[in-house]
Amino acid sequence: MPNFTRRAIQETFLSLLDERPLSSITVKDIVEACGINRNSFYYHYRDLPDLVEEILRQEAERIIGRGGAVTSVTECYDTVIDFASHRRRAIMHIYRSVSRDVFERYLMDVSEYFIRQYLSSLPDEAEIPPESREILTNYYSCLCFGLVLRWLSDGMPEDKAASIRRIFELEEKNAAELARLIGAALPPDRQIAPDV
Repeated sequence: MPNFTRRAIQETFLSLLDERPLSSITVKDIVEACGINRNSFYYHYRDLPDLVEEILRQEAERIIGRGGAVTSVTECYDTVIDFASHRRRAIMHIYRSVSRDVFERYLMDVSEYFIRQYLSSLPDEAEIPPESREILTNYYSCLCFGLVLRWLSDGMPEDKAASIRRIFELEEKNAAELARLIGAALPPDRQIAPDV
């Protein structure tokens, strides 16, 4: 029963978030729409930011969990766009709220996860030094993260999403070569130890 109530709270909250900004939603709104009492809400969540955090964490886990092999930086971008645009209006309301930092953290986690998946799938992976892989992970993760944030700040226009996708299609040709060049260009004393 608690999982049912927890899910009902989440769905009710997301429905309300589809209709109005986060700052206009209260625990009272949720419990009335959900048909539960306040104690039931507080049994599951400390407050609204706790609820937002769990929803975003679950969404990131959903995207990562359905994963599979990522064979291009464009696929990484498509996956990050999926994370950012699932429940579009609700995400925009979170993005424009005090919970934006939580959304950005999970957006970066998803970006980094799929870029790492992609880089580990490159056919010449053995020739990419670990320090180069870290630099590329940071570069492509930040590129994806930054461009998706810009897209969100512009209101998620479809034409801009397609333009950004084109950037990643062009980058596909450069990824392996860039990895090789970065590895060759780093002097031994400036090489970065890989994350463990």
